[in-house]
Amino acid sequence: MADDRLYFTADDEANALLAREPVALLIGFALDQQVAVQKAFSAPLELQRRLGTLDPGRIAATDPAELERVFREKPALHRYPAVMAARTRDLCAVIAEDYGGHAERIWTEAVDGRDLERRLAALPGFGEMKVRTSLAVLAKRLGVRPPGIDEVLTVHPTLGDVDSAEALERYQAAKRARKAAHRAASA
Repeated sequence: MADDRLYFTADDEANALLAREPVALLIGFALDQQVAVQKAFSAPLELQRRLGTLDPGRIAATDPAELERVFREKPALHRYPAVMAARTRDLCAVIAEDYGGHAERIWTEAVDGRDLERRLAALPGFGEMKVRTSLAVLAKRLGVRPPGIDEVLTVHPTLGDVDSAEALERYQAAKRARKAAHRAASA
């Protein structure tokens, strides 16, 4: 059973959009870099408000300077608005061109877990960690279960384990503790 919201922000409307609109979720993941989870995943709702759409084809066709302006508008959608506007445009272009504008086809048409992993890894801005987290969210929160999905799921905690605002707080506290321990061990 799929969750009706993903508790990645403090905004219930943004959380519901992430669960309901596949392109919003993928944009959130694309923006989840060097900003708080809440900032990255609240941006798709604000982008939709500013552009009037999250249609991948329309975003991909948006003039790059105009999309950058939209990202820079206060409050900025990301701390690196120019780079992330371009990344969002590139992501939407792939969704429009390769998946007919239907982001969910990335997972609904995957033949198995490895294929889904490959499809996610081919998206602009999706490195290994982002792919692992995306797989976990899709499987654990949204009920995406192609054959062999368990073979590609990570065992460490991810956003896929977040099922409430409190779980997000616990996840982020544990992540900060792991990073601090890693820094201490490296010093």
